Amino acid sequence: MLDVAEEIVRREGATALTFDAVAKAAGITKGGLQYCFGSKDDLIAAMVERWFVAFDAEVARSTAADADSLEHVRGYVVTSSRIDEATQTKMAGMLVTLLQSPEYLQRVRDWYAAWIGKFGPDSAAKRRARTAFLAAEGAFFLRSLGLVEMDQDQWDGVFGDILKLL
Repeated sequence: MLDVAEEIVRREGATALTFDAVAKAAGITKGGLQYCFGSKDDLIAAMVERWFVAFDAEVARSTAADADSLEHVRGYVVTSSRIDEATQTKMAGMLVTLLQSPEYLQRVRDWYAAWIGKFGPDSAAKRRARTAFLAAEGAFFLRSLGLVEMDQDQWDGVFGDILKLL
């Protein structure tokens, strides 16, 4: 069901995501979908949670287990740079929807706090890591929300510059 929901968002945008649309595309009843997820916000939260888990797993695959905070953020930046534009747009749209709910807003805040907690202000290297993390997120949201247009070469250049901070 999450795959179907993601396909709807990818193909038609976040506003097209309804229980009716997912149920029809998945070949199940709307009641069955509501039984699984409760509400549209719960469905979106499950999609975002799955994305967070997959993203963190990809960062972990590209970062040694005993890596310092600088290497963790390097893995984060590299993983962020590989996210395609369609996925960026989908995730930004779903995050914007979730941020309207205090319950879901806290989950997103906790995820970011866990990342930012890896690089405190106690050294120049950790401050650079924090800056690189925030720059990567800024680029992600600016491009995803359509506030800045960047082709792939520009995107790669921005992330190359971010990596130089590390």
